[in-house]
Amino acid sequence: MYSGAYQLSELERENLVGPRATNDRERFPPNNILLMLAGAGLLWMGWTGFNGGDPYMVSTDASLAVLNTHVCTATSLLTWLVLDIVFFGKPSVIGATQGMITGLVCITPAAGVVQGWAAMIMGVMSGSIPWYTMMVLHKKISILKHVDDTMAVFHTHAVAGSLGGIPKLCRIFYLVGDWQHYIGLAYGLQSGQVKAGFKQMGIQILGILFVIVVNVITTSIICLLLGRFIPLRLNEDELQIGDDAIHGEEAYALWGDGEKYDGSKHNSVYGLEEFPLAPPKAEA
Repeated sequence: MYSGAYQLSELERENLVGPRATNDRERFPPNNILLMLAGAGLLWMGWTGFNGGDPYMVSTDASLAVLNTHVCTATSLLTWLVLDIVFFGKPSVIGATQGMITGLVCITPAAGVVQGWAAMIMGVMSGSIPWYTMMVLHKKISILKHVDDTMAVFHTHAVAGSLGGIPKLCRIFYLVGDWQHYIGLAYGLQSGQVKAGFKQMGIQILGILFVIVVNVITTSIICLLLGRFIPLRLNEDELQIGDDAIHGEEAYALWGDGEKYDGSKHNSVYGLEEFPLAPPKAEA
């Protein structure tokens, strides 16, 4: 829940810093999808560790958290893929990774306190609602179009995290030993404890709103203070040049952008020719 709420502070920071250059926003293909998949696999594996490790012991809660993490994430990934196929005609690897992330984020607040069937429902919701906000609402809501959310953090974390924490999901299916005081709405309706179910819903909503307000205010203050000492945004010329303007070097020096191979240049180290060119042959 709180991971979703505090990601709104990231949205506020992006709003204060401003968007990237126009040409970078129009087309920015992924750098390396294979490395993205490797990172996604590491992320999923690591997420299993901290969801399952939350109880700080080997227990039923830890086992349930690990199981629900995999169930919700796999369901969310498949849901995102199905939506991509239905509306765009092709399954997207990037979309599958986004669905994986939304599933991991959504199940985290509820991993050890919901049953497996509830984790599957949460996976369907986390694979569809963030997909809708990213693919449809993002293009219609003015503030989302203005803010340059490069990594789609608002959709994959704020929306998905709130789905896991707000009463629509986690607290609907919430059931622990002391259920009389902390029962979810679904079980409250089933057992006649409706008041307790709605009470827990109110607690969750209040917690989300509190975290949002605190993080947005704190982030705004930090950015405004930093802006008095260092610029939060590069000028347009530096944005066009990129890394070379800031660091004096490029992350990817790709040869072939209209440059002809020069042996005397590319075979030199600190101005010394490591592999000198062979002298031209004398004409007969």
